[in-house]
Amino acid sequence: QVQLVESGGGLVQAGTSLRLSCAASGRTFSSVAMGWFRQAPGKEREFIAAISGAGRTTDYADSVKGRFTISRDNAKNTVYLQMNSLKPEDTAVYYCASNSYWAYVRFANKYDYWGQGTQVTVSS
Repeated sequence: QVQLVESGGGLVQAGTSLRLSCAASGRTFSSVAMGWFRQAPGKEREFIAAISGAGRTTDYADSVKGRFTISRDNAKNTVYLQMNSLKPEDTAVYYCASNSYWAYVRFANKYDYWGQGTQVTVSS
């Protein structure tokens, strides 16, 4: 069993930055890939970024590439999402999740555990 708790969301203005954190329980954190997804009202959950267990490999959606950075600290069982140059279209609930198979990190239905989500609202 893995528990994931996101934090760091909030209301910000366009062009500013936020850093989301996701704290994980469990002793196998470093062996699983971690991903960030987001879901806006009326839309499907969207892949944002993923990072491999050791942190050597990352993957990003085109919509955030160059603006968002995913990282992890396995000593703290935490994964981060640094979001820069935020846009109103980035407004959504952001979720972190764990995945045992790197090949499927872009697919929400392949993730094993999910956090409860944290709201990010970007005003224009």
